[in-house]
Amino acid sequence: MIDETITELVPLVGVKAACHAVGRSRATHYRKHRLTPAPARPVRTPTPQPRALSAAERAEVLRVLHSERFVDLAPAEVHAILLDEGVYLCSVSTMYRLLRARGEVRERRAQATHPARVKPELIAETPNQVWSWDITKLHGPAKWTYFYLYCIIDIYSRYVVGWMLAPNESGALAEKLLADTIAKQHVDRNRLTIHADNGSSMASKPVAFLLADLGVTKTHSRPHVSNDNPYSEAHFKTLKYRPEFPDRFGSIEDARAFLVGFFAWYNHAHRHSGIGMHTPAAVHHGHAHAIREQRAAVLTQAYATHPERFVRHHPVPHALPAAAWINKPPADPNSTNPSIN
Repeated sequence: MIDETITELVPLVGVKAACHAVGRSRATHYRKHRLTPAPARPVRTPTPQPRALSAAERAEVLRVLHSERFVDLAPAEVHAILLDEGVYLCSVSTMYRLLRARGEVRERRAQATHPARVKPELIAETPNQVWSWDITKLHGPAKWTYFYLYCIIDIYSRYVVGWMLAPNESGALAEKLLADTIAKQHVDRNRLTIHADNGSSMASKPVAFLLADLGVTKTHSRPHVSNDNPYSEAHFKTLKYRPEFPDRFGSIEDARAFLVGFFAWYNHAHRHSGIGMHTPAAVHHGHAHAIREQRAAVLTQAYATHPERFVRHHPVPHALPAAAWINKPPADPNSTNPSIN
């Protein structure tokens, strides 16, 4: 359409005015209406450089770089070693150029490889079967000052079996807390599993040696998976969301006094929804079943007095859980306990 318009306008107004009228450059017009084809561009034949390595020499350089002796060394180091042995193959830059052409310019040193972390699957059906422990920071009186709360919780009863407040975090302090807590709870060998994340204190050698000596199994969370340590995470949230929890503590003594009161409330007064609205102490020390029977008796009396007030069914107290899990294991098809499946 544009070509036809330009063809009609050129005899009347000329090429320049016709191209301007339709919005096309004159160079485009002339190129499209060239009477003779454009001359072919000469094909350049690459001239081999006299300094370039031959194919055989390039192959020899690559063979040396790929050899077992040099495969994990940088080209500069390979070059220096060969010079010390009286051998010169090529420059360092040529070695890099040959490797780059093969897509091999990367970290050549042997890289450490680690197997994938296994998801921890733990189950506790009684107290002192599985403990979870962690460390959290409490803000001190000034900016960038912290106190470190070490806390161990039984995942079945939610009972805080041990805690410690310290001005720093260390494996030695963790070792002492664990040893004292295990002794205080009278835990038998080969009965207890202690779970933690991958913090430096949790993975320290003093802690590992202590637990091995006491016959305690240790497990760790996978990196960056908070759900692998849910009990400690939830417990610290309960602590820090208390209305009376301060933004900062004036001293480590103030923080310790606050924690004494908090743990007394948490273990002995706090009715926990995850354990049938019992206190952790009642479940941990075996009083929960008797308390539940007492609650059932109260509800039965209330039902007998005013059955019309209970429209759906006879009221029953909250049930105690049969087990607690960290990453609930797959159901066992041969299990006869439906509450664990």
